[in-house]
Amino acid sequence: MSEAPEGSGSYEFTWLSGPNPGYGFATQVHGGATLSVPELEQEAREFLALVDPHTGHIE
Repeated sequence: MSEAPEGSGSYEFTWLSGPNPGYGFATQVHGGATLSVPELEQEAREFLALVDPHTGHIE
């Protein structure tokens, strides 16, 4: 996960253990707020819930 640039409220996640190299997602908080670690973990869980575990893609 990376935050870029500081204070923008933008986060980019790379799925390191997924079947598709370089696959991931991004999220952004309006108003440049930041997310806590538990909030970032929840964002990742919500994304992964959309992904087909066999293909590694959102169907």
